[in-house]
Amino acid sequence: MDKNNILRIIKEFGLIFVGCMIYAFAWAGIIEPAGGMGGGASGLSLLIQYATGLPMGVGFAIINSILILLALVILGKNFGIKSIWGIGTIALWLNIYGAVLPDDLLGLADDKLLSSILGGVVSGLGVAICLMQGGSTGGTDIVAMIINKYRRVSYGRIVIMGDAVIIGSAYFVYNANPDFVGNPLAMIIYGYVMVGVFSYTVDAFLAGNRQSSQLFIFSRHHEEIADGITHRLHRGVTIIDGTGAYTGQQSKMLIVICRKYETNNVMRVVKQHDPEAFVSVGSVMGVYGKGFEKIEVKNKKSE
Repeated sequence: MDKNNILRIIKEFGLIFVGCMIYAFAWAGIIEPAGGMGGGASGLSLLIQYATGLPMGVGFAIINSILILLALVILGKNFGIKSIWGIGTIALWLNIYGAVLPDDLLGLADDKLLSSILGGVVSGLGVAICLMQGGSTGGTDIVAMIINKYRRVSYGRIVIMGDAVIIGSAYFVYNANPDFVGNPLAMIIYGYVMVGVFSYTVDAFLAGNRQSSQLFIFSRHHEEIADGITHRLHRGVTIIDGTGAYTGQQSKMLIVICRKYETNNVMRVVKQHDPEAFVSVGSVMGVYGKGFEKIEVKNKKSE
């Protein structure tokens, strides 16, 4: 492993740590003080806390430890270390926040709707950061991976079914808790609002992260530029022969397709080797293949 790979790994694990820290704060600092609910392993651990008093961080760690063991047995090496890192980070911060945060840090405990919306946005931001670095927050992700090994069920359907059961079960926990003040049905609705805002936030951030750029680069130093993009940025480069219509001179054109957020890195490599290079940058609607999105074809059912 060279220096660039080491720095990339440190950056990825560091950002997963930050994303999980944000995600944990959304639950411990916004959703829980308002008596709210949500889905996934976090929602289930919060439900257990309401019912038994077991701290959310402990419940989250127990639930995901069981799921991790199942994943290691069933999925083997396909279960990534980044997911374990993310789950451990969330469990750590849930326990830290539970010990140090005041009961109502933001003063939103009485505003259930605002707490649900803000909790969904903040938790969605944290998860999006994790997913963009190849990490995971565990829970439903692990369940979906295990189920999909044996049956092709969409991730979205698994999440919806799991969240519906977890949030719906909170109705009975609220009714059985003598200290609960409020309308249990309203809290269930707020829980579904939180999940909807969470899903929309994650999709919005990931959609922006999936946007790609297509660069046409004309330069006499095409070999050095292609080598830099390939080995430093780990992006493919295609070299095409060209001829200037006015000069008649032979030239080389480099074609590079990368994520939009990587465009500046490509331009930096070009400038380093040839500040006078001619570069055209355009946005592309979709990029499919290795390093981008999987090729999916929707089959029309015959009538």
